[in-house]
This record gives sequence, structure tokens and C-alpha cells, in this order.
Amino acid sequence: MSVPVFLAEDLSGPEIVLDGAEGRHAATVRRLRPGERVDLTDGAGTVAEGEVRATGKDTLRVAVLGRRVVPPPAPRLVVVQGLPKGDRGELAVEMMTEAGVDVIVPWAAARCVTVWKADRAAKSLARWRSAAREAGKQARRFHLPEVTEQATTAEVAALLDAASAAAVLHEEATEPLSRLALPAGGDIVVVVGPEGGITEEELSRFRQAGATPALLGPTVLRTSTAGVAAAAVLLTRTGRW
Repeated sequence: MSVPVFLAEDLSGPEIVLDGAEGRHAATVRRLRPGERVDLTDGAGTVAEGEVRATGKDTLRVAVLGRRVVPPPAPRLVVVQGLPKGDRGELAVEMMTEAGVDVIVPWAAARCVTVWKADRAAKSLARWRSAAREAGKQARRFHLPEVTEQATTAEVAALLDAASAAAVLHEEATEPLSRLALPAGGDIVVVVGPEGGITEEELSRFRQAGATPALLGPTVLRTSTAGVAAAAVLLTRTGRW
């Protein structure tokens, strides 16, 4: 199996003590033992390659064998996700994180059944970020995805306007996503609508911002699975897969 990955804020020094939730998971859940290899990361590309020296009830003492910096992937893949209902948002975040999406943008689309407001917004966003963090460790990612604040349609249009390439998944599009012209760098932004779909007004606004309506395939996917399917197509075409 590949070396397990844990998050640590401070990667300096010849030894690192992993404590808190990460230490508890490593020592109690994973039951790591002295002599086993681990990788510690700050989630922003810095990696400390280590070996377990000692374990406690909720701690792990790791000797640093080496350090390295993993460059961020290019081009970046940004997925704008219309808010799904129930726990499908966390599912979408988990799958997109495992696939390699770099930025996930929660979008308050007009036809969203779910509405993030006040305390609910903060709690929902925290769950999405927690899902990204845990899935990133599971996927052995050294660059964790950014889950942004909830975006309005105007803010999504601005993202599309600034992107190197942009697409809106739409079941009535004639151009397949697999033929979208892709850049070597910059941001590729893909918009995934909610269960109710994207309105004509939203589609028109995104077109004006430079986005191409794109067909993902012959079937209609759930909003929670469309993002990871689009990521698979684009990450393969960019050579990141």
C-alpha cells in the first residue's frame, strides 16, 4: 500500500509530534507502529517524509527523513457546484477531491432546492470543507482542494470571464465536453447545475462571460456525480491523469 498521509501545520525540525485529531487517527484508528513510514503535509504542497519513532494514546512521534515541495498541478480545474439537496453535496465534494479537482465553488443557483443562509450556510460549508480534507488525505493529495465561500451567479460569471477555458454542463448542448479547447495553464472552470437545472437567464449570462455549453454524455447524470465525471474527462485530456 502507498504511504499514509496526515496533515500537520508545522513541518519544521528533525522530529514532528502529530497530536489532536490527526494523532488520534494515526495512533488509535490506523494503529501505526514504530518503524512504519508516513508522509506529513501542510496541504499546500510541502511534504515531510517520515518514520514513526513512538506512539502514544493520541500522539505519534515522527522522525523526518526528508522534505520536498510538490508543485501545484497545471492547469487548475475549478468546478462550480450548484447546491445539491441532502448530503449529496458532501458526496460530490468527496468524489471531486479524490479525482483531483483543485477548487470547488458552492453555487446558489436559481433552481437550487437547498438554500444556505445564516447558521446553515456556515455549517454546510464546514461540512464540505471537512469532506474535502478527509478525502484529500485518503487520496494521498499534498495539495488539498480549496472549497470557497458560497458564490452568487454574478460571482460565477466573473470566474468564467477570468478563466483560460470555461464550460457549462447542459443536456441540450451540441458541443461535447471532450472537444473543449484546453489551455496548458491557468484555470479551467466547469459549471454543474443543481437538480432543477440551469435557467435560461443563467445560461445566457454564462455564455456572455465566455463559457461554452457542453454535453457530458448521452445520459443525464445527477448533479452530485456530474462534476467528477467532467473532471475525469478534463484531467485525462490535460495529461494530469
